[in-house]
Amino acid sequence: MVTIAERLNSAYQRLQEAAEKSPYRHPVRLLAVSKTKPITLIQHAYDCGQRCFGESYVQEAIEKVQYFANTPDLEWHFIGPIQSNKSRPIAEHFHWVHSVDREKIAKRLNEQRPKGMPPLQVLIQVNISLDPAKSGCLPTQIENLAQLIVHCDQLTLRGLMTITELTEDKAKQLNYFQQMRQCFDTLRAQYPNVDTLSMGMSGDLEQAVAAGSTMVRIGTDIFGQRQ
Repeated sequence: MVTIAERLNSAYQRLQEAAEKSPYRHPVRLLAVSKTKPITLIQHAYDCGQRCFGESYVQEAIEKVQYFANTPDLEWHFIGPIQSNKSRPIAEHFHWVHSVDREKIAKRLNEQRPKGMPPLQVLIQVNISLDPAKSGCLPTQIENLAQLIVHCDQLTLRGLMTITELTEDKAKQLNYFQQMRQCFDTLRAQYPNVDTLSMGMSGDLEQAVAAGSTMVRIGTDIFGQRQ
């Protein structure tokens, strides 16, 4: 039976090989997507050195955050769609949010982030493939949303995130990611502190890194299929 340590090592090796082939020479972080996975597997990954975990379901995620409350170097990322009535627990329990796609959500997260906590690290989710099944703002809406976020004292704008349409066409995948990189470079030119482009998963990691991703989100390849 393949262990978490072996799966993590394989994922990091694949990421390193993709990074070595990419024209971009910046580091690429691996976010372990632990949604639907039990605490025991997260603990195994943590014991192997993984520190960043991504969750999509609020109640399940909060139980995990609270379980690891005394593990200060563990970093929680919320990567799922945000419903207005679920924004408060997200603001109160996470370090990062990847899925801010409209002004209403940004304002709620800012208002609900406890004052004693560091600012919430925020990515704007962009629907670069214009897929009606995916969340995210349009590329033309990035600028206005970014302007709002940078004026929120409890939020820090870190960059962009995307989940593209499902396709086996690698050239099409690469094209979407290249469009995202253009959006990212435009945003970073205006806001020099922007440093994160979250794109790429198990099926399209190589194309994402080739286009300049700085963070990839890997779930099944680390934790296995959902039981």
